[in-house]
Amino acid sequence: MDAKVLIESFAEFARSKNVDRPTMIRILEDVFRAMIRKKYETDENFDVTINADKGDLEILRIREIVDDNSEDIWDFDKISLSEAQKIEPDFEVGEEVYEKIELEEFGRRAVMMARQTLIQRIKDLEKDLLFNQYEELVGEIISAEVYQILGREVLLIDGEGNELILPKGEQIPKDRFRKGDTVRAIVHKVEMVNGNPKIILSRTSPIFLERLFENEVPEVFDGLITIRKIVREPGERAKVAVESYDDRIDPVGACVGMKGSRIHAIVRELQNENIDVINYTDNLELYVARALSPAKVSSINADSENKRLSVYLKPDQVSMAIGKGGFNIRLASRLVGYEIDVFRELSDAEEEDVDLEEFVDEIDNWVIDELKKTGLDTAKSVLSLTKEDLLRRTELEEETIDEVFKILKQEFEQ
Repeated sequence: MDAKVLIESFAEFARSKNVDRPTMIRILEDVFRAMIRKKYETDENFDVTINADKGDLEILRIREIVDDNSEDIWDFDKISLSEAQKIEPDFEVGEEVYEKIELEEFGRRAVMMARQTLIQRIKDLEKDLLFNQYEELVGEIISAEVYQILGREVLLIDGEGNELILPKGEQIPKDRFRKGDTVRAIVHKVEMVNGNPKIILSRTSPIFLERLFENEVPEVFDGLITIRKIVREPGERAKVAVESYDDRIDPVGACVGMKGSRIHAIVRELQNENIDVINYTDNLELYVARALSPAKVSSINADSENKRLSVYLKPDQVSMAIGKGGFNIRLASRLVGYEIDVFRELSDAEEEDVDLEEFVDEIDNWVIDELKKTGLDTAKSVLSLTKEDLLRRTELEEETIDEVFKILKQEFEQ
């Protein structure tokens, strides 16, 4: 293989991989200089000129002519006068010899090795370019096509045929893909694994939801509305705290849109994930009350040192605060950055009641346990029944029941 064929075939391959001309020339020169170093131990006194468009290659070995008896005669950049005159009879000491080296002089094996090295260098460069391209896209939404569905991941390809990975853990639990589907996700991270770029996508990241808001809500994209924090249970529920520095803009209304038009597009993309958009505030109690929506909070006690909140609600609001599967309270805790403990707000009558455990000094434990088996755990719950009711519902004797009634009544008489 001569230089012209080698360079032209490499240049064509490089162009097919969208490698720019300066990079192509640099790779060619690096490979040829490596060949020179292998044969001559150094490339310092060699000049390599490449014209990739025409397939031309010129390698010149440059040496200074010294006297045959000179001590420098063995230096890599020196040539004896007698050797130089074999090239050109009228050479003199002190002149420079420019000797053209043909590619064939390196041997067939070296040339074939150079060809393989050139192709490998382009492939390595292609991997680096792909890595850098997607590293700049981390946190951005892209669209890709499903081409293979595996047990633990879905493989996709982008518009240029590059392989992308959507692991099972980065998929919304309700996601169901088929080959050929177009999938939207964010570039989650890019890694080099054994020299190959591994591009991992995500549909569960809060950043994915943030980018969807930017796409659907112009005020978010333009920076008029700021998303302060997003917490998600992918496919189930999300809470988004938003803030506007312009009093004329209602951040929640803008994000939801007229009749929910903006939020519906996002909900559909996230497999009907319920999204609560709330106004961010520095007022912790108000922020917590909004975070626990739709439940209505009665009062809050904060323990800032231990980052815990005791939230009191009316009995009919407790289940709403906790939410289906506990998602509402978990997300609210993550949103405000505090552990939230929910308590039922007792009525005046309930507050005056006394737990049966308070009477352990006067009533035997086995009696209290017998009462609790029937759901009676407070003094008033026991006193609300008659002796006959207790005889029928428990295995206690009449004298024991009389004694229990006497002790409990004395408590409230006091």
